[in-house]
Amino acid sequence: MKHKWHRKSGQAMVEYIIIVVIVAIAALVIFGLFGDTIRSKLGGAVEELGGDTQGADNGSSLEYLRDLDGGGSSR
Repeated sequence: MKHKWHRKSGQAMVEYIIIVVIVAIAALVIFGLFGDTIRSKLGGAVEELGGDTQGADNGSSLEYLRDLDGGGSSR
């Protein structure tokens, strides 16, 4: 009876590994497709939060963020 329990436990572990692999592949595909957009949005946010003077010539941080949202880049 114990032998069958170990077998089911092994099957469950393999199923979890397969699920993790599928999620990892999906994450890589999503980051591959949207990586440039994510990088530009985060870059603009880091510049704004860092107190960089480049974003200050747009007027206000609200206008700067609207520019980021509209075109993906403030430049």
